[in-house]
Amino acid sequence: MPTETLIYIILSGILALFIALFQYRYKSKIKSSKLNWLFTFLRFITVFAFLLLIVNPKFEQIKIVSEKPNLVIAVDNSSSINYLNRAEDANTMFNSLKNNKELNTKFNVTTYLFGNTLKTSDSLTFNESETNINNAFGQLAQIYKTTVSPTVLISDGNQTFGNDYQFAYTTYKQPVYPIILGDTITYTDLKIQQLNVNKYAYLKNRFPIEAILVYNGSQNVNTKLEVVKGNTTVYSQPISFTKTNNSKIINLTLPANSIGINSYKLNLIPLENEKNKVNNSKNFAVEVIDQKTKIAIVADIIHPDIGAFKKSIESNEQRSVSVLKPNEILSQLNDFQLIIVYQPNNRFKKLFDELNKLNKNRFVVIGTKTDLSFINSISTNYSHEIVLQTEEYQANFNSNFSPFQVDDINFESFPPLNALYGSIKFNVPFQTILNKRIGNVSIQQPLLAAVEVNKQREVVLLGENIWKWRAQSYLNSKSFNEFDNFIGKLIQYLASNKQRNRLNVDYESFYIGNSNVVINAQFFDKNYVFDDRETLSILVEDKLSESKFEFPFVLKNNNYQVDLSNLKPSEYNFTVRAKNENISKSGSFTILEYNVEQQFLNANVTKLQQLATNSSGKSYFIDKTNDLIKDLMSDNRYVSVQKSNKNIIPLIDWKFLLAIIALSLSAEWFLRKYNGLI
Repeated sequence: MPTETLIYIILSGILALFIALFQYRYKSKIKSSKLNWLFTFLRFITVFAFLLLIVNPKFEQIKIVSEKPNLVIAVDNSSSINYLNRAEDANTMFNSLKNNKELNTKFNVTTYLFGNTLKTSDSLTFNESETNINNAFGQLAQIYKTTVSPTVLISDGNQTFGNDYQFAYTTYKQPVYPIILGDTITYTDLKIQQLNVNKYAYLKNRFPIEAILVYNGSQNVNTKLEVVKGNTTVYSQPISFTKTNNSKIINLTLPANSIGINSYKLNLIPLENEKNKVNNSKNFAVEVIDQKTKIAIVADIIHPDIGAFKKSIESNEQRSVSVLKPNEILSQLNDFQLIIVYQPNNRFKKLFDELNKLNKNRFVVIGTKTDLSFINSISTNYSHEIVLQTEEYQANFNSNFSPFQVDDINFESFPPLNALYGSIKFNVPFQTILNKRIGNVSIQQPLLAAVEVNKQREVVLLGENIWKWRAQSYLNSKSFNEFDNFIGKLIQYLASNKQRNRLNVDYESFYIGNSNVVINAQFFDKNYVFDDRETLSILVEDKLSESKFEFPFVLKNNNYQVDLSNLKPSEYNFTVRAKNENISKSGSFTILEYNVEQQFLNANVTKLQQLATNSSGKSYFIDKTNDLIKDLMSDNRYVSVQKSNKNIIPLIDWKFLLAIIALSLSAEWFLRKYNGLI
């Protein structure tokens, strides 16, 4: 207590005594000497207590607390413990440590269970489908950041999810004592470690397969690798392993002979004494595509535009162009995916009749040598004003064109095209790609337009000498690529003899039970360029229970994605729908009852021992429980720590002082009343 406060207390006592004596000894009319001294004492107590409240001295209170170290017991609650027949041992060990009197005397014992996440519980079930030991250490690091907390880890050390726990000691600064649930017995095992296959292949080509095979054993073994399609073995190769040569990378190719999705199964024939045969096979599928597009340019005249079109289109190796007369194309019309009609006249009538009958797409070029009367008579989509005069038009790019994505390749710098004067009138909805321009004046008339009616597509170019555009594009960029890509997008929009899928869904025919069930989808515009403006959802129906669930897709990079990992094992039908357009796609998949925890044959002893060494702990097998307890009890790092807590308590917080004041005043009043002094 400060000296100044002590002086104030002494002065308060003197002042209180002076006031009491002055009132009851100096001017008192009470005849009884005993009463005078009693009243003097009571008044002194009252005044002195009031003065102490004003001075309000502070007192220090020191408490000594003994703090025990923590003992964290974390138990692997995954199903792999059951599979290794160690559930009973783990339960016994857990209860033995938790209830040990010596440990509870020295430590604050806290128990946790973990699978994919850490939980505070003492009820072991061993039914978790995933093991994430590193995540458990990460959460414990937040809880026991500033305390001494040796940790007993009861686990088989087999992690199926998350980062490698072997290096958890870098963030979890506590000694770890793994209790290994398992043995060091090594079982003979063959497995397909990894399988790499492209999802797509072109017709009549061969697609590559890469398989990484691993052998675990000490004997020389011979087996066979097979690729099966349905009930047919399409590839077979003998494989040999030894104790030292225990892994192989196998590269092979298979022919892509049939269009569509082709399903295969890769089998590594199991050994007779092999315990785990689930990892000896993997299913995969390849979609075979026939992307070779045949295009016909039909012309009745010779013009450099024809050569420019042919060069641009064939810059893509998957496209070929044939130049034919109107009478030559009729017998082979079905051989081509797109017809380019260059400046048609009356000789093209049969061709247009066949195109309309087959509902084929077409690219029509109208120039100075085009018969407009014929065009107006044959086309129901548009009609052109007939004026016997020509004009030169330059191009203005329409940035609002939406059916597919087109880049402005500096069209304004291109030389003008020769065209017939007059306007074109469309009788159906159309989209303008390029508008006409004369000099610096933009004319709201299409120079290049796209029409789509009843699933038939048509592009109309109202000018000739487009070969000059290709030449100018080369002068601008020192390459034909920009112009050829522009023409390629027009061809891609048109070149199809059937309706192509704008909504593609990427999914597996089956999923392993506790793996991520993720379905990806891509939505394309009318030119099959990815469109991120759409909203997709998936309706999933369980075939067995007939339950239905709907989930939204999430846009992730250039992909739509939905996670269905919460669905239980069963067979499902699904339908993916686009909200803004009437497009959907259906399919089915199966979630198999498969647990990755059952793929382990023994405990990961090496990694658990390394974790113990790195964290300054020690590892034990299940039958060494007593050694663990002895080591924990004798380790000088884990001792109780005495901590002193000093509290400053002001006198005004002492409620008993108020009670003394009230009691002394009450007693004084009562005695004065009783003796008739009031």
